[in-house]
Amino acid sequence: MEALMLRFTHRGHPALALAPGVHGIGRLGDGADAIGLVDESASPIARFCVDRRGVWLTVAEGARGVHVNGRQVLRMAMLRLGDAIYVDGVEMLLVSGRAIDPVPASLQNAALDSPGDPRVVLRGVGGQYHGRSFTLEVPRLVGRAADADIRIDDPAFADRHARLELLDDAILLRDLGSVDGSMVNGVAVRDAIVWPGDQIVFDAHHRFVIEAPARTTRRDERLPAFDEQQETEVSSGERQTPLRRSARRLPWLLLAAALLAAALSA
Repeated sequence: MEALMLRFTHRGHPALALAPGVHGIGRLGDGADAIGLVDESASPIARFCVDRRGVWLTVAEGARGVHVNGRQVLRMAMLRLGDAIYVDGVEMLLVSGRAIDPVPASLQNAALDSPGDPRVVLRGVGGQYHGRSFTLEVPRLVGRAADADIRIDDPAFADRHARLELLDDAILLRDLGSVDGSMVNGVAVRDAIVWPGDQIVFDAHHRFVIEAPARTTRRDERLPAFDEQQETEVSSGERQTPLRRSARRLPWLLLAAALLAAALSA
């Protein structure tokens, strides 16, 4: 599995590497952004449990200051690359050491002559389009313009921000002259090749995940794409969705529980 880290949005805070295992996050002092790795004796506010299957976030009993992408987490959530995690008011992004794939020169100005694929889906997981999906059987325009497929009605958002399209076997994110570009897995980009499981963010909080179950992916090299409904207990103001359980995930859950138990008894 590729190297993972927590990158703080506060520029003076160094990134924290997340090796396989359990990592406690808590207060290091009285400063507003004094958050970092702590051992169990310091009573972590939250813990990141990492292995080859992915990353779990667990929240200490009684803690109320933990959010993922703006949604409060009361007990546990499964994370994906690019998620924004807030712990006691401090924001951090889950990112990887892998660079986002640039669009090769051969595709920079390539004409769109390959057919789309309705199996390739851009699924909204946060913001205005949460719960909606857009297939890539045709190119999808993102912007403020009335003819945009994914219309973001914000005065500061470009009329034509970006376009997502298929070209042969590649899924392309093309910038159309926006001011700030887009985010892919927590990294600022303009033009990029994106893959199933990648999280794309427009205008800070409109979040989408690429899904393409029938296409070749890099799941063995990156975090898998998890369904939004796999998140467990959220704030009482939102409908709670039960965790989807399967026999395939059960051994991993047991391993995570064993790791937590070992850490608590250390």
